[in-house]
Amino acid sequence: MAKAYLVGAGIASLSAAALLIREGGFAGGDITVVEAQNRTGGSLDAAGGPEAGYTMRGGRMFELHFECTYDLLRSIPSLDPPDTSVTEDTFAFHEDFAWNDKARLVDAAGRRVDTRSMGFSERDRLDLAACVAIPESRLDGKRISDCFAPEFFTTNFWYMWCTTFAFEPWHSAIEFRRYLNRFVHLFKTFDAMSGIYRTRFNQYDSIVRPLQAWLRGQGVTFEMNTTVTDAELADGDGITVTSLTCTRDGGAERIPVAPEDLVFVTNGSMTANSSLGSTDAAPVPDTSAPDASWRLWHTLAAKRPHLGDPSVFDSSVRDSTWGSFTVTTGDPAFFKAMEEFSGSEAGKGGLITFKDSRWLVTIVLNHQPHFHDQPEDTYVWWGYALFPDRTGDHVGKTMAECTGREVLTEVLGHLRLAQSEQILESSIVRPALMPYITSQFLVRKAGDRPEVVPAGSTNLAFIGQYAEVPDDVVFTVEYSVRTAWTAVARLLHLDRQPPPVHKGGHDPKVLLEALHTMHRR
Repeated sequence: MAKAYLVGAGIASLSAAALLIREGGFAGGDITVVEAQNRTGGSLDAAGGPEAGYTMRGGRMFELHFECTYDLLRSIPSLDPPDTSVTEDTFAFHEDFAWNDKARLVDAAGRRVDTRSMGFSERDRLDLAACVAIPESRLDGKRISDCFAPEFFTTNFWYMWCTTFAFEPWHSAIEFRRYLNRFVHLFKTFDAMSGIYRTRFNQYDSIVRPLQAWLRGQGVTFEMNTTVTDAELADGDGITVTSLTCTRDGGAERIPVAPEDLVFVTNGSMTANSSLGSTDAAPVPDTSAPDASWRLWHTLAAKRPHLGDPSVFDSSVRDSTWGSFTVTTGDPAFFKAMEEFSGSEAGKGGLITFKDSRWLVTIVLNHQPHFHDQPEDTYVWWGYALFPDRTGDHVGKTMAECTGREVLTEVLGHLRLAQSEQILESSIVRPALMPYITSQFLVRKAGDRPEVVPAGSTNLAFIGQYAEVPDDVVFTVEYSVRTAWTAVARLLHLDRQPPPVHKGGHDPKVLLEALHTMHRR
């Protein structure tokens, strides 16, 4: 009986394990997930409690056409209520708590910006149209800033787009083009963000925990605190894994892999080498070599010429770093003040970006509770900054140098709330510094990411954010699930393939609505 080994326990591996069972007919007992850390979920993490403060390095947004994700999660019972699937719970939550953002952008004076206008010049519109239409191959090695005039990066559209999806001007024009095409149907309501879906709780509680529970119930084995350092390949030009080399408890182990067995590798990690701070301490940057997922990819890429180039993504930390912070408080003052300021009920307001802030700070008040076991008298909110290496407007430090208290001081400086001192004193703030968080957006060319199932491979697949799937967009849960489904379907030669990538631009009505939005004044 064939066995499957999944390297990494992020959402791509968890999805692949579930799809091996559901689509491939595998028994759970024949599947082993090998993870270097002591918990599953990878970048979909969330932890902590009301005493020391909750932590989330990030939060993922969804939309109606995450076809692979919703298809998979229809098979997985939610944590609460268990008679509802994760997909059904997500859709029900959107029905009850859809975003209607009334304060998407805030200016230097602390005033809400009218975002009904995208702020485009005629040149901006022409450049956008050209970027959407140009063949992807002609954008190899190009940055977004190579395709637009400097003024484009001061438009309402850019401030909203870059902070929704975490783009920087120096990021890949290929990825930007893919996002424009993939999400053109969101243009119509982009300022209000009503087309964005979210899970009821953070993604660890709403997706990872139910998926992990289902897999354990199926008999899947999880080998934690176990690092895969190498995958031995059979001689010849083809790609057939014959064994995996691991380290555990300081010792080396070898896992034999039979020709009929399958190996799925999550190559690279966007949250590698992350560090957390506290209310009174800044995060200590982790300047060591990239983590095991990157090292394994480097090892494999050196064995064959067409397994991608990890150095494109892990050697430009300055271009891929940003910071986030999670705030925990027992005082509802901040939530009440923000409801008054934004004009939206907490949990329905969407992202709020201080567009003129040097850090380019964005905050969001999630629906409470945001953690499954969060006490009723505890409130949690989250924020991030795309320029953590710049000096703040109010604290005179870079975000990377700031304690949690100083980060919150900077944010409150932009809001100018009367209750600022009360809010500051009642809050626990956990800042995070992530050196590779947007590494998947770095400038690249065709071939820098390996194919999900590389040419000549009989039993090896790459899954996650650094495997190549035409047309779809990285930095999404959907991309990870799609790579997992693609890997399972191709290695097992299944008739049923993943649902196609949604292409709203093929709908004339969607295009007309997008054009109308672009010309709105």
